[in-house]
Amino acid sequence: MSDDVAALDVISQNVANMRTAGYRAERLKPDFRSGVLSGTPTLDLADGTMDHTGASLDLAIQGTGFFVVSVDGKEMLTRNGMFHIDANQQLVDAAGHPVLGQSGPITLAHSDVHIDATGQIRDGNDAIDTLRVVGVDAPDQLREAGGGLYTYGGSPADWNGSVHQGALEQSNVDPGNEMVRLMELTRHAQSVQRAILAYDQAMQSGINHLGDNS
Repeated sequence: MSDDVAALDVISQNVANMRTAGYRAERLKPDFRSGVLSGTPTLDLADGTMDHTGASLDLAIQGTGFFVVSVDGKEMLTRNGMFHIDANQQLVDAAGHPVLGQSGPITLAHSDVHIDATGQIRDGNDAIDTLRVVGVDAPDQLREAGGGLYTYGGSPADWNGSVHQGALEQSNVDPGNEMVRLMELTRHAQSVQRAILAYDQAMQSGINHLGDNS
């Protein structure tokens, strides 16, 4: 039953984040002997649907790359490209964490910002920096850290995707798949519950008849 509870937690987490920009759905591998979803969750790196907003600082990634932000001095990854400029003219994410370029935090002086498919940033007529985008080829080394942030314990990989300005990537959670998984999990939990009940009844019957032949 503990595996069922863990699987339910994963499904609940996915459903709760269906509308969280850039959220990566978690997946559990099925145990082929029991049919139960179990093990450590891995992240689904498939692209989510792209929502074109037209806002110049909304950015979406296609491919298995992640933006890099600085959180209390620690580098973390995100797919949520809902960025803005803070009071210090730095490019930051929705929570105010500095977005990193190849040279560190990005400072912008103008509102006329252009970002191409490679992540190169032009502020007015000036080439400022290029966004740091980390490629990931070991999803089992990614860990969800809350707030749309992820830690990565693997080595950065080449990234062959593209950055899209004026768009946000939506969650890659598939509601239909989550519903199927929930139904399968419910059926398994019910079958386990029936087996436990039958075992308890057999034990109780055996206890009640212990003295019948004495």
